[in-house]
Order: sequence, then C-alpha cells, then structure tokens
Amino acid sequence: MTACLFAAPSEKDRREAAERLTEASTVFGEILRAGDKGIPQDLVDKAQCAVIVPGLKKGAFIVGGQFGKGFITCRGGNDRGWSAPAAIKVEGGSVGFQIGGSETDVVMLVMNQRGADRLMQSQFTLGGEGEIAAGPVGREASAQTDAKFSAEILSWSRSRGVFAGIALKGATLRSDKGENETLYGRDMDTKEVVTGKVMPTAEGRTLISALSAQSPVEKH
Repeated sequence: MTACLFAAPSEKDRREAAERLTEASTVFGEILRAGDKGIPQDLVDKAQCAVIVPGLKKGAFIVGGQFGKGFITCRGGNDRGWSAPAAIKVEGGSVGFQIGGSETDVVMLVMNQRGADRLMQSQFTLGGEGEIAAGPVGREASAQTDAKFSAEILSWSRSRGVFAGIALKGATLRSDKGENETLYGRDMDTKEVVTGKVMPTAEGRTLISALSAQSPVEKH
C-alpha cells in the first residue's frame, strides 16, 4: 500500500513555526528601533512589503550558499494596515557575513509594486539589474543615496551586532506552502496570504505591531 505523501502539521511543526515567527518579530522590532544604526525612517514609510529572515544560515555544503526561513508582510489595499505574514524560504546567493558569523538576520524592504509583484511569484531569484541593492543605514542616510531609489528591493543584514546594507544577489525566494499550512490551516502561496485571505496568528500580530509602531498604518 502506498503511504500518504502529505501529513497534517504536527504540534511540533506548529510550535516551531510560531517560534520562528516570534523570532522574526523580535529581530525586526530591534532593527526598526535602532535609530541611527537602523533602517532610514522614510524607506520604511515608503515600503510596499517587508521581508524578515531571522538566522539565515551559511551552508557548509554549498560554496557561498545560504538557507533560511522567513516571512513577508505587505501593506493592504489603499495602504490600510499590513497583511498576515506569509512564510518564505531563501536559498542560495551570497551574503557577506560580518566578522566571520555563521548566520545572520536579513531584512528586505520592497519599495514599489513591481518588486511586490515579483515576490508574489512562487519562486523569484534576486539579482537582475535594478531589482535589489544594499540599503543605507541611519535615519538620514537615504537622503545621500538617491541612486538606490531606483531599486525595487533594498536589503540589510545583522550579524553579531553589526548592521549593514548588503547586495543579496543570486538568492532565490520561494513560497513556503508547508509553513503557511502549519500557520493558517490551508496550503497557500505568498500571494494568497498577503492579499488578505487569512487572519494573522497571535505571533503574526506581534510582527505587524512592530512594523505599525514604526511606520504609519496609512501612508499620507
């Protein structure tokens, strides 16, 4: 008899997914509150979506490769509120791990609708011209980096307390349907989650609150 290929998420799966989402909320909250050592406020205010990957790991089995699990949340219709976070996987690419760190937290801001549309795909590889650039650091830093305004996605990393912009090129972002099912009870891709078809979990609301506290729920 052929075994069932798909099993319902276990309690262990649910606990690990919730812990990962809580970690993402903590990481993002710390970075958003970092002031002159964090992400410029105007970029947070302009962002269409935010991506957080806590503890992106450097894979010894892949030269220059990384693997991590994270979440994406996007502004809702008419810029009212932020969506329930959708689970994603990050694979491959090359990240400059500061001072020898074996893992790093990664944050990306998606600055326009075209970038957001790319991330709604089931799979998207970063790195094409104009797609992604290292983000500036500090409250006023973005005023000095006009060239970065043309990028669809800006990215940063934090490793061992060092926070800096990185050019996260060559990494592939995929929908993590299994984790979405664990969190929301249904097999859904990124687009289905962030377009508002589900309510956030308690841990998801914490992440949304961290972002809302830093950036207005409605953009003016």
